[in-house]
Amino acid sequence: MSFPCRPSVRSREDRPDAGRRMFLRGIPVVTAAAAAMPAPAIAGNGGKHRWAMLVDIRKCIGCQACTVACIQENAVPEGSFRTVVSTYSVSVTDSGQPAGTYVLPRLCNHCDNPPCVPVCPVGATFKQDDGIVVVDGDRCVGCAYCVQACPYDARFINHETGKADKCTFCAHRLEVGLLPACVETCVGGARIFGDLNDPGSELNRLLAENREHLKVLKPEAGTSPQVFYIGLDESFQGKVVGEAALWKPRHAAV
Repeated sequence: MSFPCRPSVRSREDRPDAGRRMFLRGIPVVTAAAAAMPAPAIAGNGGKHRWAMLVDIRKCIGCQACTVACIQENAVPEGSFRTVVSTYSVSVTDSGQPAGTYVLPRLCNHCDNPPCVPVCPVGATFKQDDGIVVVDGDRCVGCAYCVQACPYDARFINHETGKADKCTFCAHRLEVGLLPACVETCVGGARIFGDLNDPGSELNRLLAENREHLKVLKPEAGTSPQVFYIGLDESFQGKVVGEAALWKPRHAAV
């Protein structure tokens, strides 16, 4: 379920930052394909958009603003999530601190080789030309094959609709020139979203500058994820199962 969104009137002090201005400015412009890079898959689709996300873990503070914004924007049912920040307790070496925390923002990776697509018996799950993997609710029969096939624990069966549900990069917001809700509300600016087919996008600039430090979750799965990470510790590249330790939807007390 989605809701119509309109840009709000902003005061001088509440204007979008440079990255958001670049994103919004690039929406109506048809651009050439971005220069090839070793990690991100740059797909030529006639100058159309090719959406992707970069997550800078060094800037994530684990506040879960992205999780809450996603739930509110997409009417995610209680007990489920389309995105979340998993929080892990870790031991700290060479420090007086006995333990610390590690945060890992997670969402659908909108893979170029999505394993959820071929297992769908009715063709309800497919990848659009703009790179977004979506679910056709009219076709979905709720068999959960795609949920089981996803190596990133990024899908669930919506217990209100009986259909497969997942992150869509807030496609309904993109259509009207807005950022995904999780990006718009990120307190630390850890989520950067943009068009791989726009060589002037903030996303492509950061991907190029951090090329040697880019990582993806579960690279051994061969899915070609289009959600990239900076600052991702190798020991956490496979940590995608489970739920956040510091935040969890709970039933309201009666």
